[in-house]
Amino acid sequence: MKKIRDLSCSEAEFEYEKIRGEYEKYCKSGLSLDLSRGKPNSDQLNASAGILDLSLSREDCINPLGIDYRNYGFVDGIPEAKELFADLLGLDKNNIVVAGNSSLQLMYDALSRAMLFGTPDSTCPWCREEGLKWICVVPGYDRHFKITEDLGFELISVKMTENGPDMDEVERLCLDPKVKGIWCVPKYSNPTGNTYSDETVRRLASMKCAAPDFRIMWDNAYAVHAFGENDDKLLDIFEEAKKYGNENRVLYFASTSKITLPGAGVAIVAASEANIADIKRRMGTQTIGYDKINQLRHVLYFKNAENVMLHMKKLGGALNTKFEILSEALMPLKEAGVAEWTKPNGGYFISLDVTFGSAKRVYELMKNAGVTLTSAGATFPYGIDPEDKNLRLAPSYPADEDLALASKILVLAVLLSALETKIGK
Repeated sequence: MKKIRDLSCSEAEFEYEKIRGEYEKYCKSGLSLDLSRGKPNSDQLNASAGILDLSLSREDCINPLGIDYRNYGFVDGIPEAKELFADLLGLDKNNIVVAGNSSLQLMYDALSRAMLFGTPDSTCPWCREEGLKWICVVPGYDRHFKITEDLGFELISVKMTENGPDMDEVERLCLDPKVKGIWCVPKYSNPTGNTYSDETVRRLASMKCAAPDFRIMWDNAYAVHAFGENDDKLLDIFEEAKKYGNENRVLYFASTSKITLPGAGVAIVAASEANIADIKRRMGTQTIGYDKINQLRHVLYFKNAENVMLHMKKLGGALNTKFEILSEALMPLKEAGVAEWTKPNGGYFISLDVTFGSAKRVYELMKNAGVTLTSAGATFPYGIDPEDKNLRLAPSYPADEDLALASKILVLAVLLSALETKIGK
């Protein structure tokens, strides 16, 4: 098909009827396919099955100092797990808290603490301040946005560029003392898959903020999730922040959710000495300790960061195949001039931009054909995409043959929506 904008009305009508007929066959097939969430599929989960087979003896649970990890204690995580994460992510082991399976919970807790008690840099709890705002890089992660929405922040969108958030706009917004922070997925961002440039990291670390307790929520969820040898490099934000005395600004999150088992992973928060002391003080009231046996299981299974990377290389190869299947299937949309999409070197998502005002229609067409997508608008605060054009695609979960079929239906849905606009249906 030539570009849809160049079709005559009669040509557009002909193409519409032809594609509609093919699409309706799938609607009658009773399909149930899922491209909605970045979940590992069974093959990926099975690659980590050995962690469940690991048998821990009584001796394994007692550390060199004679402390029994089966008992209470170590609210901030066992030392061996801190060392593993420090080695893997290039962090200071003394500034890490190792917790349960959910980094999202740690993010929610961090902002809830700030609301109730303030931060080490606050003059009062955030809940005593009115009109608080939060920067959301778009398209971005809906679960991030929901946290700050639930806590009462006004959400302000800033566009993602190929180098990260539009820093001119971020720096302008941060001159407002009501702006308390920004959500960042700095490597293989959700959903665009791009990685922040060195300049962007430096500007985030050094920028002037009117709020003395401004926080960067640095969700490095895909730190080791490259598809192959072309792994993006991310500058160390802690090193940059220290140069400007802003180390308290950064709260760094990561987990093994997409390394081992999402339902039984290990999550961390890393931060400055002052922030870690504050976290441990409040966390010690909240819990007597997270699952130390699961932390130990991960340590004994991997032993070191090198083994984690070998494991991720296997997972990355399988994911790369899925991303190639989806990206190749979308090519007719480029030829028709009705869509653009990202092709990242890692992560879990592809960001698809369809024609202006048609994302909701594509979502509806896909649903009618038995294919679940993340809701149109989900990648923007309040679930509202002002241009109604962005869709987040997650190719990780379906089997390859199901992914190929879902991708084919997606192409039909995007073409149909574009042709409907063309002919005024």
